[in-house]
Amino acid sequence: MTVQSLPTTVRDRQAPVRPAWQPVPSPRIVQPTVLSTHASIDAAVAAATREVLVIRTLRARPGEPVDPLRRADHENLRRGLRYRVILPDHIRDTPVLAMRLRRLGLTGAEIRTLPNVPADATVVDEALAMLPSDRRDGRPGDVAMFQLPSVVNAVTELFERLWLSAMPLTAAEVTEGTGLSERERELLALLSAGCTDESAAARLGISVRTVRRMMSAIMNRLGARSRFQAGLKAADRGWLA
Repeated sequence: MTVQSLPTTVRDRQAPVRPAWQPVPSPRIVQPTVLSTHASIDAAVAAATREVLVIRTLRARPGEPVDPLRRADHENLRRGLRYRVILPDHIRDTPVLAMRLRRLGLTGAEIRTLPNVPADATVVDEALAMLPSDRRDGRPGDVAMFQLPSVVNAVTELFERLWLSAMPLTAAEVTEGTGLSERERELLALLSAGCTDESAAARLGISVRTVRRMMSAIMNRLGARSRFQAGLKAADRGWLA
């Protein structure tokens, strides 16, 4: 090898390595479809064939009705689709929603509640997720629709986690104007009589965890800081016989 041939030799030896240093292409950004009309949102929901998952905060925007489900959801229920719905605890003592919840339960919707519902979301057939659109140029009520599997799976997983910790609500449990279901009255009566969480759970045929969750929800609704205070406030409101 001569000095004159050195550059050529170096280039020859580097040549096989060069492809490994090619720039990595930028990831492709997938934009959601924004649905701006009730008709387009209803059409997306109406395409469901198996199951629809619904999370509602029920924080209504000006001019919007406070309704857990859309028109297309009610039609899907009549078609026999499975609906699982997560709503905030305050629906249990909101007379305006009582009859709607009864109808939903009678048509087959499974409803559970939580003290705090983090966001609004809908998942259709585990293939499509709809979330409120946060676009600055969007209108109130706009919905962003995602079909990207990673997004749909993330929203579905959030729903399932919330569903496991939420308290079931049946149409028969909703009472107009009283604020407490029959099961909740029974629980308060048992605890007021000195029953422990364990004995109350056994008498009602539910888990200790459910007892504590129910009491937490009751205290939140009453604005009580203790179970004793919750009992007094419930009695003052005439919720206990």
